[in-house]
Amino acid sequence: MDAELTALAAAGATALVQGMVTDGWGQVRDRVAGFFSRGRAGDEDVVAGELEEARAELAAARDSSDAEAEADVLAEWRGRMRRTLRADPVAAAELRSLLDELMPGGSEGERRGDVYNNLSGNVHGGIVIQSGSIGEVRNG
Repeated sequence: MDAELTALAAAGATALVQGMVTDGWGQVRDRVAGFFSRGRAGDEDVVAGELEEARAELAAARDSSDAEAEADVLAEWRGRMRRTLRADPVAAAELRSLLDELMPGGSEGERRGDVYNNLSGNVHGGIVIQSGSIGEVRNG
């Protein structure tokens, strides 16, 4: 699968998992269920149920600080999106449109802005982890 579709699937899964913990979850669930069901009668309810199960798994993982289980939820939906895009290339335009709705300001990590992280104090031999898309990293 080409890199662009792989990135699109990853962006879609990330937006979905982020949406699972928002007040707008019902809208996210319904839109994503519509994407996966692709107009097949009855499938939308099945997918919505699977999304609710995934949301419950995510909530349980977060409550127990189980990062591996959180990652599993993301990986599951990333894989499903990748398979959907592979089976129907027209779905890519649909997913881009969905991401524009769910992530105003850009899909596929196109949100732009500067992020500045400052560490101060006594930091010796510690580990710093930054999560997200990292474009250009400069020391200075």
